[in-house]
Amino acid sequence: MGSHCIDAGGTEVEDRGENLMTVGEGLGRAGVRSTHLYVTSIGSIGLCIALWIRAKTVDQDERGNAERRALFVGLWPPMFWLMGDSLKAAE
Repeated sequence: MGSHCIDAGGTEVEDRGENLMTVGEGLGRAGVRSTHLYVTSIGSIGLCIALWIRAKTVDQDERGNAERRALFVGLWPPMFWLMGDSLKAAE
């Protein structure tokens, strides 16, 4: 009798002992290196700052949307950095 786990849809399925690939392994097989993700993280910081500065130059009616866009992009750097750390561990 195998162990049970929850799939992406939230239903319980039996674990058949299949080898599952981690995100780091999948990215490594695709040719992505940890350095690429670190650079992407720093680049998204620059993009966030550029969008924030641009938000200050748009009309008051559009400013809220522009600021939200900058904040949304500001959430990306930690994700890319942690993905880079995960990939570095798998390298």
